[in-house]
Amino acid sequence: MGHPPLEFSDCYLDSPDFRERLKCYEQELERTNKFIKDVIKDGNALISAMRNYSSAVQKFSQTLQSFQFDFIGDTLTDDEINIAESFKEFAELLNEVENERMMMVHNASDLLIKPLENFRKEQIGFTKERKKKFEKDGERFYSLLDRHLHLSSKKKESQLQEADLQVDKERHNFFESSLDYVYQIQEVQESKKFNIVEPVLAFLHSLFISNSLTVELTQDFLPYKQQLQLSLQNTRNHFSSTREEMEELKKRMKEAPQTCKLPGQPTIEGYLYTQEKWALGISWVKYYCQYEKETKTLTMTPMEQKPGAKQGPLDLTLKYCVRRKTESIDKRFCFDIETNERPGTITLQALSEANRRLWMEAMDGKEPIYHSPITKQQEMELNEVGFKFVRKCINIIETKGIKTEGLYRTVGSNIQVQKLLNAFFDPKCPGDVDFHNSDWDIKTITSSLKFYLRNLSEPVMTYRLHKELVSAAKSDNLDYRLGAIHSLVYKLPEKNREMLELLIRHLVNVCEHSKENLMTPSNMGVIFGPTLMRAQEDTVAAMMNIKFQNIVVEILIEHFGKVDELAQWLMPVIPALWKVNMRELFEPRSSRQAWAA
Repeated sequence: MGHPPLEFSDCYLDSPDFRERLKCYEQELERTNKFIKDVIKDGNALISAMRNYSSAVQKFSQTLQSFQFDFIGDTLTDDEINIAESFKEFAELLNEVENERMMMVHNASDLLIKPLENFRKEQIGFTKERKKKFEKDGERFYSLLDRHLHLSSKKKESQLQEADLQVDKERHNFFESSLDYVYQIQEVQESKKFNIVEPVLAFLHSLFISNSLTVELTQDFLPYKQQLQLSLQNTRNHFSSTREEMEELKKRMKEAPQTCKLPGQPTIEGYLYTQEKWALGISWVKYYCQYEKETKTLTMTPMEQKPGAKQGPLDLTLKYCVRRKTESIDKRFCFDIETNERPGTITLQALSEANRRLWMEAMDGKEPIYHSPITKQQEMELNEVGFKFVRKCINIIETKGIKTEGLYRTVGSNIQVQKLLNAFFDPKCPGDVDFHNSDWDIKTITSSLKFYLRNLSEPVMTYRLHKELVSAAKSDNLDYRLGAIHSLVYKLPEKNREMLELLIRHLVNVCEHSKENLMTPSNMGVIFGPTLMRAQEDTVAAMMNIKFQNIVVEILIEHFGKVDELAQWLMPVIPALWKVNMRELFEPRSSRQAWAA
């Protein structure tokens, strides 16, 4: 069962729902830690207790079979399904030989115990240290914030400014600790898929081949082992590409957390204090508030319950909002609102002056709010110059660098890449660049091609079709997956489809030389998945779909010849296409003609 991704933007809000989701990750981390300890313990028992070998193997296999992987996201790739079921496969293999006595190889401890122990101590242990720092910084920040909000506005301005600076510093420290902790705990969750399975796989392999009595079983195990190794490598590649995107998102969140609002979220949300009259006098009550500007709905969830009463969220409709005059109240950062549901004025206290401005702007407060415009780097377009650039890059790569080891994986110099792009896309003389010049090596050209495609104003496979393509890649029906992706390709605008065909044809050519350049369709999918496809929003959830973007590109590469041959025949019958088994479409033409008739 998958856990919902932890969004970096939630670190800034620190909402109750975010804390609950974070708690689920922490529980899963403890469960994984306990599981690793069990595997290490059982592995040592297996190595040392040869007399009880049979019972130890049975216990070890039961431990493997009882563990179930939890993944981030709502759908698994074929490789992840293979990995998730791998422990059950291992358990079945062990059960077949539980009565056989085997000698452990001398390096069994290095293969199994040390990697798992290192992962548990270094990765899980480091995550726990991040948790301690997160909890410590959070406790220090909220404690300071509570004291800060009780400061009287009549204090000296210098004292108030000093207090503001101290709160901002602690808020910044807590926010960074939260980001680091969320990033680390999700990284451990993702990396455990191969960091736990790989040592067990290596251990089992050595276990089977170390005794001549198991030669036949080892031969039967090799095909599955090879498939699992391929799945592990593919998963590791997907992890690397996802990790790079998440690091970039984390960096952007650190620089401007308030600009990374997720789609479908309220206009603004966060903690506010409300002035309320209780039996013992006036008190300030803490609420978690969410405001939707379109409907003018303010939802207030109380964080402190009144004695003897159970309060739920309050939904109020805003009438107006105005800043509270400083001299009219002995609290800072206050503003007044009036709602349809409650008579009179409600006084709210924000967490800071900047926070009050954001709330008043969202609620159309009376005072004007000014924000510095956010500039965006000029993006490239899919036009004639762009097509010319791509064709020139492909021509020089296929002519001089098609057999280069690690083609497209090796990154060129950023300075040279920018120099080439600036020269080619110069408005004065676009396209006037000699690619045969010694200044442009293969690494520079491949990196420039990827940079151009990555920085288009809209990706080649368009935002509009992104969700449909990802959804098709998530299907566990291989026939449907193939047909759906192919049909969606023909929904692309003409220039996008032309560019995609140009690129995929080139990538097929690259993969045909995989013996020399070591670039398989899976590798090219990892590189060009995030390049040709990307979600319109920058979220962790979107990052988790990168592996499915990679699968889409991999399918297009592997089945490009079939698509090219059947394109004209498929288009008229697409409405009826889903009513048949897709494999039938790739039988000899005589069969297809019989089906069409």
